[in-house]
Amino acid sequence: MWATASGSVMTGEGLGPLGRRFLAAFAAVALVTVVLVAAAGLVGTDRGLSSQTGAERSDVAARVAAAAAEAYSAAGGWDGADLRTAETVAEGGGALVMVVRSPDGAVVSGTRGRGQHMSDGSGMPGGPGMGLATGQTTADVTVDGETVGEVVLGFGSRDSSTGRPVAWTWIIAAAVGALLLALVAAWFVSRQLSRPVAALTTAARSFAAGERDTVVTERGAGELAELADAFEEAMTAVRRAESSRARMAADVAHELRTPLAALQAGLEELRDGLAPAEPATLARLHDQALRVSRIVGDLDTLFAAEGAVRAIRHDPVDLGRLARQEVEARAAQLRATTIDVRLDEPRDGPVWVRGDAERLHQVLGNLLENCVRHCRPGDSVRVAVAADPATARLVVADTGPGIAAEELDRVFDRFWRGARQGGRPGSGLGLAVVRSLVEAMSGTVSVDSDGATGTTFTVALPRHPDEGRGPVAAV
Repeated sequence: MWATASGSVMTGEGLGPLGRRFLAAFAAVALVTVVLVAAAGLVGTDRGLSSQTGAERSDVAARVAAAAAEAYSAAGGWDGADLRTAETVAEGGGALVMVVRSPDGAVVSGTRGRGQHMSDGSGMPGGPGMGLATGQTTADVTVDGETVGEVVLGFGSRDSSTGRPVAWTWIIAAAVGALLLALVAAWFVSRQLSRPVAALTTAARSFAAGERDTVVTERGAGELAELADAFEEAMTAVRRAESSRARMAADVAHELRTPLAALQAGLEELRDGLAPAEPATLARLHDQALRVSRIVGDLDTLFAAEGAVRAIRHDPVDLGRLARQEVEARAAQLRATTIDVRLDEPRDGPVWVRGDAERLHQVLGNLLENCVRHCRPGDSVRVAVAADPATARLVVADTGPGIAAEELDRVFDRFWRGARQGGRPGSGLGLAVVRSLVEAMSGTVSVDSDGATGTTFTVALPRHPDEGRGPVAAV
């Protein structure tokens, strides 16, 4: 397994261009880190061993000086002083050369390895007698608080220490092992990072090529998993939009097919002389043309509403004032259909919502148009505005024939026209426009009916936090 991982690290197996760049970056960081740590370890070890060696040599020099002081005291001076004890201590401490000098610098005694005395004065520091010693340590010889001489010890080279080569060997071996381990970890991390990105790239290219059933095979973890989730959400939204467009195209074709076929048949009859160009025939063809025009106009309105989602404003709007303006604007149309309309305005002052005044006029207008289209003469419509601390409600309730319970879920679908009793058939787009606009303003719209005694539409919108301290947007 180790060999396989190492080989993969060296060859970059299973990594794309991004993974190889990750691996190179991680490997460079690991190499620099290991080199710096190894160098610091070597320097620190060398200095630590040097410090320890210096302390040990100073201790040896102090003991040699103490032995020399005892010999000086016993002989009453350097003449006749027995320095063999001092020489034994020096030799036992690893000193290659020992030189004892008087305060005036004269050499009292000198030995060089195993008690060999130097009688030519070459034991002076830096002289021929110190040739074997590369490290020198001195200590004063003190008797009764008076310095009577100096001990100079010469030791071997520090490179002769056995601790330093052992320490260096272990540090270098540890550095090599750490570097190999870091390379393996870098390969693993690079692979974990690059594979989800490569899989996401492959999925994006497949999706762009038209493969709508594409899925992300590698998700990764953390932010990479969130990125994969976001991409799949985007793919789902695109699939939904394409499905909606396909359904929309089919619905449009279906809606236009009937009036266009009637127009074509009527015109062919006129062309072939099978029907006279009488006012009744022309009126019938004109009605079909108006139907096509109405469908195209409603489609244009729906597309404009969906396109306006990005441009929706969120200004403070006085919902009660807006409802009063819209009801007054449609009063003549409502009176012409003998439908009684009543407006219940809020009793506790203005109800401010966060929305687009122009689009809210369009929402209420469509709801009132729906009532006009389906209510019977003598029916009534009630428009009410109410609110709670977080939500404002615009309610449009009529006493018309109602909507069957099994059809309520389809009321806001495009081109849906239910089996509502009475009234004039529409294009089935007005309520779809209402839902699109309300949802764009972060609101909801719902419908309720018992299927016999009327229908109630409720638009819920978020209250404006400033409660109308901004500009009045209901006009």
